[in-house]
Amino acid sequence: MSKFLSLSIFVLVIFFSHVSLAAKGVYQTPTVFISYSFAEVTPQAKVLWLTKEDKAVVAEILQHKYNRMRIRYWQVDNETVWILNEIGKEKPITIGVHIINNYIKHFKVLTFRESRGDEVRHEFFSQQFINATLNKDNRLSQSVDGITGATLSVRATTKVARLALWLNAKVTANSL
Repeated sequence: MSKFLSLSIFVLVIFFSHVSLAAKGVYQTPTVFISYSFAEVTPQAKVLWLTKEDKAVVAEILQHKYNRMRIRYWQVDNETVWILNEIGKEKPITIGVHIINNYIKHFKVLTFRESRGDEVRHEFFSQQFINATLNKDNRLSQSVDGITGATLSVRATTKVARLALWLNAKVTANSL
């Protein structure tokens, strides 16, 4: 009986360790996302240096302190691409956001590192961000439906969408 119990526990441990790894994955590389976003030629990366005031707005959007001094992005005229990371529950989620004329054109979870909540990588979820803009309170112009069991991942993706739109407004206002 004890051998059966030991074997059963071993099988359960193996099963649940594989289940927790199932959500993790690289779904698209940043390079592919960037080249997909720009039909003609992929532009050189640019760098946005954040001021103290910028960091305060970013911290408000993300709801935590932002320690980076600069953010890389790609731009052609009024079109930008942002590759941003935000913590889901414990690990960063890498998200690509393509913006044209202050509207989100394409939104994709590129890399998901958490053990659960990966439903945010599916198109049915990411389609909710298409054509979203930012209002005066730095909120999205449209609501995003949550996913049961993926609340923290949904929050992270929503924050990234808001941040990308705010950053886009900042660089496109400076480039005009």
